[in-house]
Amino acid sequence: MKASKIAYKPVGMAMGALGGILAGALFKRAWKRLAHEDEAPDATDEFRSWREVLAAAVVQGAIFAGVKAAVDRGGATVIRRVTGSWPG
Repeated sequence: MKASKIAYKPVGMAMGALGGILAGALFKRAWKRLAHEDEAPDATDEFRSWREVLAAAVVQGAIFAGVKAAVDRGGATVIRRVTGSWPG
C-alpha cells in the first residue's frame, strides 16, 4: 500500500466527520431559506406530503454529496502536497 494512501486514512476520517457536521449545518440553513421552516420533514411524518419529503431529501443529498466531494478532494490535495503522490 502506498504511503500516501496510508497517510490519507486518518486525514480522510477526520475530515469526513467535520464534513458531516458542516453539511448538516448547511442543510439546516438551506432548508430554512427554501421552505421558511425550522425543521425539514421526516420521511415518516404522515402530515407532510410526498413532495415536501422528497424535496427535503434531494436538497439534503445534494448538499451532503457536494460537501463530501469537496472534503475528499481537499484531503487528497493536502496528502499530495505532503507526500508527493495522490492517495488513489
